[in-house]
Amino acid sequence: MLTDLNRVQVLSEALPFIQKFSGRTIVIKYGGAAMKNDLLKNKFIEDILFLSYIGIKLILVHGGGPMINTWLKKVNIKSHFYNGIRVTDKETMEIVEMVLVGKINKELVTLLNKKQGSAIGLSGKDGNLIVASQLFNDPNNLVGTVKQVNVRILKLLLDSGYIPIVSSVAADECGQSYNINADTVAGALADAIQAEKLILLTDTLGIMRNPSKPETLEKHLTIDQVKKLVDQRIVVGGMIPKVDCCIKSLQGNVKSAHIIDGRVEHALLLEILTMDGIGSMITL
Repeated sequence: MLTDLNRVQVLSEALPFIQKFSGRTIVIKYGGAAMKNDLLKNKFIEDILFLSYIGIKLILVHGGGPMINTWLKKVNIKSHFYNGIRVTDKETMEIVEMVLVGKINKELVTLLNKKQGSAIGLSGKDGNLIVASQLFNDPNNLVGTVKQVNVRILKLLLDSGYIPIVSSVAADECGQSYNINADTVAGALADAIQAEKLILLTDTLGIMRNPSKPETLEKHLTIDQVKKLVDQRIVVGGMIPKVDCCIKSLQGNVKSAHIIDGRVEHALLLEILTMDGIGSMITL
């Protein structure tokens, strides 16, 4: 248990990071165990409130894969994935939108506001925040990507002291709904808003050379090093869209991208406000 002296030392060590990042924007993709475990969910909310109180502007983008799977099972629709991305037909799209926009998004907004936060829930459709386009050349697969971001809405909310919470559903110019990978959305928003950091919460320690050996965690990587790991098939499956969105955001306007373990209590504070962090940081 921490003594009073320990607590003062922790705050003192965090001060340089608070000074550095206060007033900056950080985009966080929230998903994995941190969404399913109530204790981790509460710690995550506490982290968001703390970071907001010290002046960091936050944008949250959330997934919801496990809950989507649960609802698809209830209506006897099978889930299929390609390179970590959900294949989405018309029936699946209706469930995805219902769960992400109608349930998970509003639950997160309620949790933050119940603890005196100032959260506003959005989907990509609201105010044309995100204009989507089709990812695959298949009219029956409604998986999309981000074509355009309306930064004005985000800046308006951030400058007014709000925390935007964004679900990864958007429409194209014709009104067709698309399911977009939440990592992709987070990366696109971070790039568009010129964020200081993009942080992805996952169920792994970060980028690892051997997932069964914690000591193989790569703490600091360049884009070229990450690309080599993909070419060597060390980075595979659901990690591919994560590193892809990190690389794309860094090639745009984001200064650093982080993949961290959301199963760790106060993972965000440990990554942002300590020297060593807890996950993998990628830079140019």
